[in-house]
Amino acid sequence: MATSVKVYGPPISTAVSRVLACLHEKEVPYQLIPVNMAKGEHKKPEYLKIQPFGQVPAFEDEGFALFESRSICRYICEKYAKQGNKGLYGENPLAKASIDQWIEAESHGFGPPSSVLVFQLAFAPRMKLKQDQGAIRQNGEKLKKVLDVYEERLGESRFLAGDEFTLADLSHLPNTHYLVNSTDMGELFTERDNVGRWWSEISSRESWQKVVEMQKPA
Repeated sequence: MATSVKVYGPPISTAVSRVLACLHEKEVPYQLIPVNMAKGEHKKPEYLKIQPFGQVPAFEDEGFALFESRSICRYICEKYAKQGNKGLYGENPLAKASIDQWIEAESHGFGPPSSVLVFQLAFAPRMKLKQDQGAIRQNGEKLKKVLDVYEERLGESRFLAGDEFTLADLSHLPNTHYLVNSTDMGELFTERDNVGRWWSEISSRESWQKVVEMQKPA
């Protein structure tokens, strides 16, 4: 099926997988275009035209380019509002604001420590890089504090922005997936009653399971 939507980058990238999960939730057909980062394809001039920072993902729709996964996800939800999961980014200003505040919490509170831990614990060993134990300890403590807030919030509502699954929850899937399944940090999530229940529910969604399948070696 022909589609104007193109996603550049490997599914194992946390940022790429965030966009892919959103596309599946919204039932938007897309073309996934591989970018061989080991060969430096993300730094070539033709790629830098659509992603000026030389990172993944890059995204195109009808010839218009975007970068930054959370912005891409918001665009997908707005452009394709009437298909797939219609409430993924809310259907009124208050719902959108509630979702946005938790996306910001993910980006600025949850994201930084969890990204360090994903790299140090899941990717550094694969890349034969020495792990920074100080960074692991420091960011583990930061993440615990964030998850304490989430535990309280998720005792009040089924999902972060209310009682429906939204982009706020989806945005947490990539990093949490690696921490739960590829590191010894999984119990930070699973041993918290409300966070564990939430993680079990959001990670079992069909949209995310499709992405997980794409991440498996061919």
